[in-house]
Amino acid sequence: MSVRFDTTGKISFDDIYIQPDPRAYYGALRELDYRIPELAKPYFLKLIHEYRETTGAAEVNVLDVGCSYGINAALLRCDATMDDLYLHYADTGELGHGDLVARDRELVRARPRLDGVRFAGFDASENALSYALSAAFIDSALHADLERADPTPEQRAELAGTDIVVSTGCVGYVTEKTISRIARAQERRPWMAHFVLRMFSFDPVAESLAELGYETEAVDGDFRQRRFASAEEQTQVLDTLSSVSVDPAGLEAEGWLYARLYISRPRA
Repeated sequence: MSVRFDTTGKISFDDIYIQPDPRAYYGALRELDYRIPELAKPYFLKLIHEYRETTGAAEVNVLDVGCSYGINAALLRCDATMDDLYLHYADTGELGHGDLVARDRELVRARPRLDGVRFAGFDASENALSYALSAAFIDSALHADLERADPTPEQRAELAGTDIVVSTGCVGYVTEKTISRIARAQERRPWMAHFVLRMFSFDPVAESLAELGYETEAVDGDFRQRRFASAEEQTQVLDTLSSVSVDPAGLEAEGWLYARLYISRPRA
């Protein structure tokens, strides 16, 4: 596991996000009891249901920002838990890349499907996106950096038709620039649900979305993301929280990273 730290004090997992398959990803995060996608799952399902009820849409297009290897789509599409996925990839070191992809595609076929939902993945890791697409966890992939520039006409076409935008940890690393550019890429504004680590303020994103006609609500509760990888990481994150006046008592001080959930919808 990498022992490098990012600017927030968190351990950097960059190395596991660029591998040709997700075995290192699940191996490393299983040790830290990474849970946030599973905790997010019922909230995403609820939002999909509410979107259908409100709009009458037969098919819902979901864009997962920072999707990595398609973990959110896999949990939703296969009605799986994090433990299911951890066990699925455990002890697969002898499998070749093609065999692992075939095994994942069989998982998608064998599990109950989430009918009428199409998943698009958006990530900076081309390898992770490529794998998620090959494994059929996602239906389309967008490899782009919208922090630096507006989407190209081709990227705008990929984003067009998005109904719901979700994320489980990328906000803070991507900013309001990316989120607002996704929203502006189409005439009909998508609904959004973002799980954001408590060390990051969602205010800049909410303010940029408000300018585009959105209302944002913070959902009650704090959501465990994962355990700290070391005492050093915990100390550095606690320092970051202190610098932004967030009280870690009973939460990060007890050994876990925590996130908040923000739901943004266009005004009626």
